[in-house]
Amino acid sequence: MGMERRLAAIFAADVAGYSRLIGLDEEGTIERFRAHWRELIEPKIAEHQGRIVKTTGDGFPAEFASPVKAVRCAIEVQQRMADRNTEVPQDRRIEFRIGINLGDVVVEDGDIYGDGVNVAARLEGLADPGTVYISRAVRDFVQPTPGMAVEDLGEQSLKNIAAPVRVFRIVLPGFAVRAAPTAQPPVPDKPSIAVLPFMNMSSDAEQEFFSDGITEDLITDLSKVSGLFVIARNSSFAYKGRSVKVQDIASDLGVRFVLEGSIRKAGNRVRITAQLIDATSGGHLWAERFDRDLTDIFETQDEVVQKIVGVLAVTLTKREQERLHRRGKSNIEAYGAWLRAREALARGTRESVIEAKALHRRAIALDPRFAAPHAGLALASISDYASGWTADPAQALDDAERWARRAVELNPDEPVGRMALGSALLWRRNHSGALAALRDMMSLDPNYAQGQSAMGLTLMYAGQPAEALQAFSVAMRLDPHFPPIVLHFVAQAHFALGDHDAAIKLLKERIARNPGTDSSRMLLAAAYGHLGQIEEARAAWAELLKINPDFSLEQRERALPYKNTSDFQRIVEGLAKAGLP
Repeated sequence: MGMERRLAAIFAADVAGYSRLIGLDEEGTIERFRAHWRELIEPKIAEHQGRIVKTTGDGFPAEFASPVKAVRCAIEVQQRMADRNTEVPQDRRIEFRIGINLGDVVVEDGDIYGDGVNVAARLEGLADPGTVYISRAVRDFVQPTPGMAVEDLGEQSLKNIAAPVRVFRIVLPGFAVRAAPTAQPPVPDKPSIAVLPFMNMSSDAEQEFFSDGITEDLITDLSKVSGLFVIARNSSFAYKGRSVKVQDIASDLGVRFVLEGSIRKAGNRVRITAQLIDATSGGHLWAERFDRDLTDIFETQDEVVQKIVGVLAVTLTKREQERLHRRGKSNIEAYGAWLRAREALARGTRESVIEAKALHRRAIALDPRFAAPHAGLALASISDYASGWTADPAQALDDAERWARRAVELNPDEPVGRMALGSALLWRRNHSGALAALRDMMSLDPNYAQGQSAMGLTLMYAGQPAEALQAFSVAMRLDPHFPPIVLHFVAQAHFALGDHDAAIKLLKERIARNPGTDSSRMLLAAAYGHLGQIEEARAAWAELLKINPDFSLEQRERALPYKNTSDFQRIVEGLAKAGLP
């Protein structure tokens, strides 16, 4: 066919988390992917006069003569995929990431090359699952339709692309919307640091869980140092796989220092390379390579922490010094099982919690004195209870408290055990016991964002909403990319204080980011009721019933661990003012 140069709209797509899906269910994933391809992808691209250039396993580039047609095709694909995934468990869903760019391409023997193609591929890599990212060149052709918005994400540095690219995200009706940009947080007075996900340099892509686990452990270990301010894992991992300047990350998160590195695991050996960067200058303060036996992984993590603390001239308390020299060698099989369990538990679906419990039990069988999986089992039991996934709720709470107390007994210096115990006691309505456990947790780890949220939640249910807001404020500063559920918790505290306007603003943002929530719509309807906005209250309640037709206010009252029944009655009264339910 020869070589030809032309202007084209390039549509690049792949499946988010394809390797993980294959690991969970290879045959089922391939079968579902082929069905989506046959029934949706190929027909839609043909309908909009596009050409699929080739397939790359779980992804493909396509070429369109018109950027408008490329965008229309992408929107329809994502909307139809959302419909097709409705009945699929969250952790089994096939979700496409799509990037579109308009640029000069070289066509040779049916394939396409050039920067125009590379930019589209990088945009796809930036995109969140189920979304469409476009370049400025494409944005100039896109006219938002009713219910659709185009969100400006600013200039982004893309890997192997010389100049920054202005990136936009297409926001579709019913899709989660990012939080509105806020002012960059101020850098704390104490040394502040974000630990970016360490790159997996192993030949086996399945070892990604190991490099992620080591990164999370380093975050946890550093956060226990009271002389440091440490960004939470949730926010650090928001930059995974993205080509963003260290200075920009530090500015976004409000820190001065950034730790990055890589991990290569081969047989019974591991190589960890780490470097500490001062974001104000871009200079390297420290860099080192550690070649160790896998059984020395805990000691190696402690050594990395000690090096960072030394470089930043942070003085350790006596207790912190003792903790850094106490762990010794690890049972690597138990540690690996626990890393996988922690990742499964974080996914938060019913199926992943079942998987997490099995992996935690395996870790305990391999190392009965390993405290972390005991705490993990406690948190899994609490998830079962709070989500209504257990036929015996009382037994689930018994199990949660038992596992949590065992975790604390095995390692009194491990904060997650204290958090698990505090959470179990909260759901038992033992508010004073829960607060005591969580205060112990905070003394062990002042940078524990999830723990600060747990403290805020417990204070709110204990009838101390003003104090709860203080804890939530700390949690959100430690985790600037906090999960949407935190917005609901903060709204609950404002509602309890009678600030219904603030509660409504937060609840609307939470619903935009997490459209499937019924609890936020319940509280939203009550807040509108208190303000006399009857139509808005009834509309929120109608949406709640669409999402959960079996919703019961009485069951929700029994489930939520309010210390004072009058606190829940404020919700009932707000609904009653609107003639609900």
